[in-house]
Amino acid sequence: MVTPLVASAILNPINSTLIAVALVPIGLSFGAGPGQTAWLISALYLATAVGQPVVGLFVDRFGARKVLLTGAAIVAVAGTAGLFPISIGWLIGVRVILGLGTCAGFPAAMAVLRKHAEATGQDVPARVLSVLSISSQTIMVIGPTLGGALIGLFGWPAIFAVNIPLAGLAMIFALRWVPRDARPAEAKPAGGIDVAGIALFSLTLLAVLFYVMDPQAGNLYLLGIAVVLGAAFTFVELRARKPFLDLRMLAANSAILRTYLRQALSYLIIYAIMFGYVQWLESSRGLSESAAGAMLLPMSVVAVAAAAYSGKTTGVRARLILTAAALTAGSALLLWVDGGTWIGALIVVGAVFGLAQGLTSVTNQTTLYREAPAGQMGTASGLFRTAQYLGAIAASTLIALCFGPHASSTGLHHLAWALTAVGVVLLTVTVLDRGLKIAPRMRGDNRERTIST
Repeated sequence: MVTPLVASAILNPINSTLIAVALVPIGLSFGAGPGQTAWLISALYLATAVGQPVVGLFVDRFGARKVLLTGAAIVAVAGTAGLFPISIGWLIGVRVILGLGTCAGFPAAMAVLRKHAEATGQDVPARVLSVLSISSQTIMVIGPTLGGALIGLFGWPAIFAVNIPLAGLAMIFALRWVPRDARPAEAKPAGGIDVAGIALFSLTLLAVLFYVMDPQAGNLYLLGIAVVLGAAFTFVELRARKPFLDLRMLAANSAILRTYLRQALSYLIIYAIMFGYVQWLESSRGLSESAAGAMLLPMSVVAVAAAAYSGKTTGVRARLILTAAALTAGSALLLWVDGGTWIGALIVVGAVFGLAQGLTSVTNQTTLYREAPAGQMGTASGLFRTAQYLGAIAASTLIALCFGPHASSTGLHHLAWALTAVGVVLLTVTVLDRGLKIAPRMRGDNRERTIST
């Protein structure tokens, strides 16, 4: 049962990371700078940030197996469309479709595991959750290296084409091993879908993103629109019988909010390095796409080892502090990096980020499971992923602002200053979080009281 869940869940991290080494060659093909190619990153993450909780509703209504198959089919179609390099706008649209299709993996996997646990009278096995996290983490860290190899062999359209066989395998595995969904007569009443909440949430994010991608005085009206839409979203959600996002639940559980904040800040830095640092290696350091991808291989090795180590339930606070410290230190080290920096030093910098990347996802997810009661695990997990993707959106925006039309060493240093500041905030939030010192068994009753269905 785990195999199809892993196969579907890794489609998103694959598409999140393969693009890292393709931004420069795609930009050269269409005469687009970092500001335009950044939309290839933002488009997928915006679609995924909105789509994760929405697809979670579809899982509840139509069944995990149907959603897994539909999502894989959408990914295959998008992969085929990416083989036609019509324009940069076309590819951005393809990335939106990929984001929507890859949303299915995580919420469907959680639903299947929950159904299995209820059928057997057992809790969801911690080792299965660890396998899902480490699989996604491993794919995420080897993505740039794999992307560089594919581009070196077949050109940048290969990063889209690879989705066709991967989606096909995911569909075969789902048909073979994922349990069939309950028949309509056996299914529980699904209730309505908060269409107004989904629409307002999406429009609010779009307004904010459109501004930060081009933060000029003439575009300040976008922030005003975002405030109005955000207020309308809050009004609708607080009065909805089954809201898209349960704002009361979020407000009542500050521990989960801190976990979301840590995840967003951590991945802001991680994705800024994965995309921004790779662009600098190609543009200013003069490395080819395959060489730039290979430069991240030591980072990948360290990250995989750290992810395997972080699958423990003890020492969570220490690992989170180590993660924040590594992200801050690695960002500060970039201030001394330029076009003539020794290649060995660049590898060491990558390894520092690899340590943080391997620790952060599994450790924050462990904290999430401590804080969220079983009845709210699906919603909590969807918002956990949304926080990660919002960090990725912020990273792509920051890269565009710091690099401008060219990924120069000066732009890298501007990025380093910004990421160091983010790292200091993350480290402060983590160190001051007293809740991380409390053992899980001391929180169980309080969790159930503070989070209502």
